Amino acid sequence: MSDTSSKTLTFIGAGNMATSLIGGLVADGYDPKKIIASDPDSGKLADLSARFGIQSGTDNIDAIRQADVVVLAVKPQALEQLCRDIQAAVQQRHPLVVSIAAGIREADMQAWLGGDIALVRTMPNTPAMLQAGATVLHAGSGVTAAQRDLAESILRAVGLTRWVDNEALMDIATALSGSGPAYFFLVMEAMETAAISNGLAADTARLLTIQTALGAARMAIESSDGPATLRQKVTSPGGTTERALSILEQGKLRELFGEAIGGACERSKELSEMLGNH
Repeated sequence: MSDTSSKTLTFIGAGNMATSLIGGLVADGYDPKKIIASDPDSGKLADLSARFGIQSGTDNIDAIRQADVVVLAVKPQALEQLCRDIQAAVQQRHPLVVSIAAGIREADMQAWLGGDIALVRTMPNTPAMLQAGATVLHAGSGVTAAQRDLAESILRAVGLTRWVDNEALMDIATALSGSGPAYFFLVMEAMETAAISNGLAADTARLLTIQTALGAARMAIESSDGPATLRQKVTSPGGTTERALSILEQGKLRELFGEAIGGACERSKELSEMLGNH
């Protein structure tokens, strides 16, 4: 890690995503003594302290008083009350605040925290729990370049990070990478079911499906070619792959994905309106 590891990080919430971020940071060389987790569940805190050697406690206010960075790692439905509860401590300390709560807009968080806060909104996805995540970040107007670097270093501990300049793009990012793992699971489920219906044993169908998905993803990430070129390279004229792809194209797979991701984007906007006040 860089000199950002001298900063004290406080995680409010000790669920799966906070655990993943803490684990990734410690594995990346962050000083565990500079990490604090606060959560009402003392059992979770004891586990985190035992696994990673971090500090922990059940008092959010005390944890924030020591923080250079506060990571809000609670469920979106709980965020408004949490922000209002910690507002005075945040206003006194003025740490960088990083939110990993899906769908909660910066204007709402600023209002709940009392305003004038350096705030970075992020959207990690569930593979972050395996340090294979994809996280989109947006920095509010009060965030300095150094604070941007610090926020990125935290999220980079669990995978790839990308910034967007316009907060409105967080909705399409949520639809793509936030919800995206489930799309691939559905495709894998369909492939597995088709293989079983054509005679393959269930365990063989599952393993072949998973390994094929992993192999395709590795080819895509390690190649300089885009998905369209890679698809063309593995599709022999008149072969089995071409036949399968022609059926998927006839079924309007591209249009279906367009509608699905567009629908998820719209739902993200609706949830932001429901959970916020702006």
